[in-house]
Amino acid sequence: MDDVKRQATISRKTKETEITATVDLDGTGAADIRTGIGFLDHMLEQLARHGLIDIKLAAKGDLHIDYHHTVEDSGIVLGQAFARALGDKLGIARYADVHLPMDETLTRVAIDVSGRPYLIWGVTFTRDKLGEMDTELFREWFQAFAQNAGITLHVHNLYGDNNHHIAETCYK
Repeated sequence: MDDVKRQATISRKTKETEITATVDLDGTGAADIRTGIGFLDHMLEQLARHGLIDIKLAAKGDLHIDYHHTVEDSGIVLGQAFARALGDKLGIARYADVHLPMDETLTRVAIDVSGRPYLIWGVTFTRDKLGEMDTELFREWFQAFAQNAGITLHVHNLYGDNNHHIAETCYK
């Protein structure tokens, strides 16, 4: 088992997007994220850093229309890469949860690496956008990621005022 590399690369090309993601689940938290959406890049960098997962993701999308396809397809590709890197899931803890504080914000995330994908999203934003990104797209990213990673994921923001902090606690 020590020789098993928990790494994967996935590419996806559609009419709207072209995305390649590489993950190393036993990494150091290194990130090279280029989606063209600054706030999404920041969130995925946090996922890598705090999860000690190396993530390289390059996306080209129809950003001139809106960010929906790039956000959703980034979640699909990264979820597929996680699923492939997990392989037979030997040696991992199936369940995990965290209460993550960030200043005035507290978010609870629970995960079941079950092969039965499902998302419960209990997060509300008071602003329509963070940077240039529509806040409704965070749920879309998590839905795509959970479905394609094959995980059950519950994300609940318990309280907080700063929308940036709320989003960031979901990814960390």
